[in-house]
Amino acid sequence: MEILVATVVIFVGAYIQTALGFGLAIVAAPILFFLDPLYVPAPITISALTLSLVMAARHWDSISFSGLKFAILGRIPGTIAGGMLLVWISIEQLALWVGISVVAAVILSLSNLRLKPSAGSMFSAGFLSGFMGTSTSIGGPPMALLLQHEKSDFIRANMSAFFCASCLMSLVMLLFVDRLDGRHIALSLPFLPATLAGYWLAMKTVRKISHSSLRYGSLALCAIAGSLTVASYWF
Repeated sequence: MEILVATVVIFVGAYIQTALGFGLAIVAAPILFFLDPLYVPAPITISALTLSLVMAARHWDSISFSGLKFAILGRIPGTIAGGMLLVWISIEQLALWVGISVVAAVILSLSNLRLKPSAGSMFSAGFLSGFMGTSTSIGGPPMALLLQHEKSDFIRANMSAFFCASCLMSLVMLLFVDRLDGRHIALSLPFLPATLAGYWLAMKTVRKISHSSLRYGSLALCAIAGSLTVASYWF
């Protein structure tokens, strides 16, 4: 039953990320952490890498490699910092950090803050994405906040390309800090077809659903899941 629930969660997360450009980890991380802490961050990161590769190939012509290079450079020290955090904190503290990251992501997504993508802001967003993504698998919000006012195809393309590089970095770091082994890979295997199925369904149906309905619905789910995760730390 647990693996069925986890697979459905990944499917929904993949659908949302295909539609919005990010969101798989935000939806999946707090719920899957409740099911089994081993799901976070490695198996979710493997699913995110799979989806990002497919999406980057699909939107290849819209990728701006010149702009992404600064975000990827910032991602390197952020990845190292996120990996070190996993060494220092306990499972309970990780749960709290996951919950806080999700709630913060929701708040930032709903804010009217408008940032201009520049070399400095892309580097900073890349660093924060690396820190959050490696420690919790939730690395999308900093980049999404920076690119939120761009065209939808541009967001999907560049978020996916960035996630391809960032997920690989995170997995290497997780291997280095002993948070990626055979158990995590085995847990991630059922997620791969669910990830691709979510992508396929989104490509078929997403234009029939209003962007705002999908966005606010997913943010509501994230807010509930993140709040419950934070609450579980105290009770």
